[in-house]
Amino acid sequence: MITKFKKISRSVKEHKYSRSLFVRYFSVSILIVIVCFSVLGAALLVFVGNYWKDEKTQTITSNVKGLAQTTGEVLASENMRTNREASLTLLCMNLRTVSRAVNADFFIVDTSGKVVICRDSLVSDFKKSPDSGAGNKCQLHGQYAFSESILSEVRKGNFCQIGTLNGMFDTNHIVAAEPVEVNGKVVAYSFCLQPLDLGVNPYVLDILKMFLFASLFALVLCFIAVYLLTYNMTKPFRQMSYATKRYSIGDFSPRVEVRGRDELASLCAEFNSMAAALASLETSRRNFVANVSHELKTPMTTISGYIDAILDGTIPPEQQSHYLTIVSDEVKRLSRLVVAMLNMSKIEAGEIQIHRSNFDITELIFDTLLSFEQAIENKKIEITGLDKLKSVQVSADRDMLHQVFYNLVDNAVKFTPEGGEISVSLSSDAKNVKVGIRNTGAGISSEETAKIFERFYKVDKSRSYDIKGAGLGLYIVKTIIDMHNGSITAESQEGQYTKFVFTIPIGGFKA
Repeated sequence: MITKFKKISRSVKEHKYSRSLFVRYFSVSILIVIVCFSVLGAALLVFVGNYWKDEKTQTITSNVKGLAQTTGEVLASENMRTNREASLTLLCMNLRTVSRAVNADFFIVDTSGKVVICRDSLVSDFKKSPDSGAGNKCQLHGQYAFSESILSEVRKGNFCQIGTLNGMFDTNHIVAAEPVEVNGKVVAYSFCLQPLDLGVNPYVLDILKMFLFASLFALVLCFIAVYLLTYNMTKPFRQMSYATKRYSIGDFSPRVEVRGRDELASLCAEFNSMAAALASLETSRRNFVANVSHELKTPMTTISGYIDAILDGTIPPEQQSHYLTIVSDEVKRLSRLVVAMLNMSKIEAGEIQIHRSNFDITELIFDTLLSFEQAIENKKIEITGLDKLKSVQVSADRDMLHQVFYNLVDNAVKFTPEGGEISVSLSSDAKNVKVGIRNTGAGISSEETAKIFERFYKVDKSRSYDIKGAGLGLYIVKTIIDMHNGSITAESQEGQYTKFVFTIPIGGFKA
C-alpha cells in the first residue's frame, strides 16, 4: 500500500508543470458557457431576422393594398378629370408619407411595367400607353421595368416575394404589389420594395447590441459562479494530492474535508478511512518490527551467550546439559515466531489452501492439550470440562484447526496464573459445532478485546504476560475460522477470566 502511494506521488510530481485540474475544469466550463451564449445569440439573430421579415412583409402587404385602393379612388375621382396635376401631386405626397412611415419604397407602375409616379418625382401625364411616364424625372425608379410575367402574377392578387425578382435586383428585396382598378379595370399597379440588406441589418444589430450587453453582464456573473464552483469542487482533489504526497513520506496525519452527501463526499470519507487504516497499519508495522526485533534479539543473545560460554569452558561440563536445554527452548521460540510470520504471509498472499477431511474434533482438542502437559503441570493449572466433551465429526482442515486450538490453548496457558483454571466446552447441532476455551486470570479490558484479533496487536505491553508473543496468533486464528465460514468472539472480565468461543459448520466450508 505504501509503495502504491509512492507511485501516485511520483506521478503527481511528474505532472506538476501541467495544467491543474482546476484550470482545466474552469476552462472547459467557461468554454461551454461561451459556446452556449454564442449559439443562443445566433439563434436569436435568426429568430429576430425571421420575425422582422414576417412583420415587414405583413406591413408592406397591408400598405401596398391600401395604396392601390387610394390610387384607384383618386384616378376615378371627378377631381382627376378637372385638376389632373393636383391629383397626381396628391398621389406623390401620399407615396412620400407612406414610404417614410413604413421605411420602404412605394411607387406606381403603369400597365407596361414602367414607373409613372414615385415619392421623388411628379409626372405631367398618366397614360396606359407604352410611352406614358416619360416625364418621370427620378433616375432610380426610371430604371425599373417590370415584365409582363411579373405583372400577370400581380393581377392575381396578394403578390409578395422575397428575392431578386428574376435578377432585376442585385440583392434580395421584399417585393409586394397590388393592381389598381378603376371601374373594374386594371389601370396601374402599386409596388413596394424593401431591400433586406438595408432594412434587416440595422434592426438586427440593435437587437444584437442589447443581447451582447446583457450577455456580458451575465457572463461576468457566470465566470464568478463557475470559478467559485470549480474551486470548491476541485478542493478535495487538491487536498488528496497534498495528502498523498505526505503519505508517501510516511506522514498519515493529513485528512480531506468531507462536505455534503454526494459521490465526492463519499470518496473523501473513504479516502480518510483509507488514511486511518494506513496510519493504523503503519503503527502496527512499526510495533511489529520493534516486537520482532526484540523477539529475535533476546533469544539470539541468550543462545549466543550460552554457546560461547560452553565453548570457552566458562560453563562446566556437568551444567552444559541444563544450559543446552535453555538454548533448545529459545530455538523453539524462534521457530514459532518464524512459522507465525510465514503463515501470516501465506494467508495475505492467498497461498493457503484448505484440505478437507473428516475427523473427530474432540480428539483434536485432547491431542492439543497433551502437547501442553508439561507447561500445565509446571503452573499447576486445573483443566475442567473434558469429562463433558462428546465425540463430534466435522469436515474441515485438521492441520488448520489444530493451529487454532494450539494458539488458543497457548494463550490460555500463558495468561493463566499459577494454580488457575482452564475450562473447555463443546456443543453442536445439526449444522454447527461450537467450542469454547476459558481461563482465569487478569482478563482483558473492553477496549483491548475489540482489537485482539488485529495483526501485530499485543495485549497491554506493560504487562509481563505477553512478552513472548508477536501479536499474530489470534489474527491467524480468526483468519482460519473465517476461511471455514465460521465466527469467533472473545469476552473477558478484568481480574476474573477470558473466554474465546468459535463456531464452524460441521460439514462444508468456503475454499
